[in-house]
Amino acid sequence: MAPIREATILHADLDAFYASVEQLLDPTLRRRPIAVGGGVVLAASYEARARGVVAGMPGWRARQLCPGIRFVGGHFTEYQRLGDRVIDVLHDFTPFVERVSIDEAFLDVAGAVHLFGSPGGIARAIRRRVRTEIGLPISVGVARTKSLAKVASQVAKPDGLVVVAPDRERAFLDPLPVELIWGVGRVTKQRLTDVGIRTIGDLAAARGDVLEHLLGHAAGSKLASQASAVDPRPIELTRPTSSIGAQAALGRRRAEPDLVRATIGFLADRVAGRLRASGRAARTVTVRVRFTGLRSVTRSLTFPVALSSTLTLTESATELVGNVLTAKPEEREITLLAVSLSNLVPERGLQLELPLPVDDERRRPGTAAGSARWGVDRSVDAIRTRFGRDAVGYATVLFSDTGSVPDAFRELAERRNVPDDDARA
Repeated sequence: MAPIREATILHADLDAFYASVEQLLDPTLRRRPIAVGGGVVLAASYEARARGVVAGMPGWRARQLCPGIRFVGGHFTEYQRLGDRVIDVLHDFTPFVERVSIDEAFLDVAGAVHLFGSPGGIARAIRRRVRTEIGLPISVGVARTKSLAKVASQVAKPDGLVVVAPDRERAFLDPLPVELIWGVGRVTKQRLTDVGIRTIGDLAAARGDVLEHLLGHAAGSKLASQASAVDPRPIELTRPTSSIGAQAALGRRRAEPDLVRATIGFLADRVAGRLRASGRAARTVTVRVRFTGLRSVTRSLTFPVALSSTLTLTESATELVGNVLTAKPEEREITLLAVSLSNLVPERGLQLELPLPVDDERRRPGTAAGSARWGVDRSVDAIRTRFGRDAVGYATVLFSDTGSVPDAFRELAERRNVPDDDARA
C-alpha cells in the first residue's frame, strides 16, 4: 500500500479527563485546583498540576505543594458514560475510529473530507461539539501518521488544536522535548538525556547503534522511526490484546516480604480475574520491580502449559520478585510493582491429566492440585459477579491496604495504553 501523503490522521485526547468530569459535574470546582482521590492522587486538574501535583502522589504531599487543593471522590460511571459519548461524536464523522483508552482515540478522516471539509476543519468541529454537547475540553492533533498526530495533540494541550502539514514535519518535531514521543517515559528519557539526546531532532539524528545499545534493537528502532515521522501503522478498528497487566505505585517502601506478598497477591488477583473473564489463559507471567532513582528490573517465567489460576500466578510472580530482590541486595526500597500476563491463548475448558509424576503439579491445570485451584477460581468469579468484588477473595488481598485505589478507577485506568514506565494525560 502506498504511504499516506496527506495529514488525515487525528488524535483526539480529552484534557485532564477525570478531573474535568468532576469540574463539569460540580461547577463550584471549575478553575480550582482539584484532585480525584484522597490518600493517593488518582488524577489532578491542570490548576493543581501547575503547582506540581501529579497522579500517584501521596495526598499529604499534594496538600503541601498546593494548600488550597480540593480532593473529591470519583464518579466512575460518569467517566465511562461521558467517554463513550465522546466516541459517539467521533463516529459521526468517520467509522474509522480506533479507541486506545477511555479518553483518547485515533481517527482516519481521509474518506470524510468530501462531506465535512478539511481534516483541520473536522478537528475544529469535533472540538466544538464535544465542548458544547458534552461540556468537556479536548485537544486534537492532525498529522500524516498516528505517532505524529499523538505528538501534535500533546503540544495542543490544554484544549487546543495543532495541524502538522506534511512539508512542516521536521520543523515541527525537531525542537520538541524527546518525552513527547509515544513510548518515552521517565526511564527512557533519562537514558537519552545521559547521552545528550534531549529533543526529537536529537533522537532523529542519533546513530542507530547508540540507540540500540541504550534501549535495545526493537525499542531503539521504533523510537528512531517515530522521531523521523515514519509510522506505517493503520487505524485499527479492533485492537487484539496481547497481554494483561496491572501495577501498584508504592511511594517509597522497604522491600519487606509481607509487602511484596500482599501487593503481588492483589495484582495477580486482578489480572487473573480479567484473564478468565476474557476466556483465556496465559503461558508467561512477567513482573517489574522499580526501585528509587527510577531503576527498574523485569523478570519473566514461561509455564509448560497455559493457565489462569490466581494462586499459581501469585506464587510464581512472588517468586520472581524474590529473585530480583535477592539479586539486588543493595536496593532497600521499592516504589512500584507490576504483574503482566502474555502468550495468551483461548481457555475453553479443563482437560484432566493422568496421575503421572510432574515437576510441579500446581502449574498444570489438569492435575489434582491444578484442577482444585481451577474450581476455586470459578467459584470466586461467580460470587463476585453476583455480589461484588469485595464479597470473597484471598485473605492476604482482602486485609491488605493495596486496595486503597478504588477498583472502579483501576478498571478504567487499566484500559489505558501506558507507554514505557509512566503515563501522561
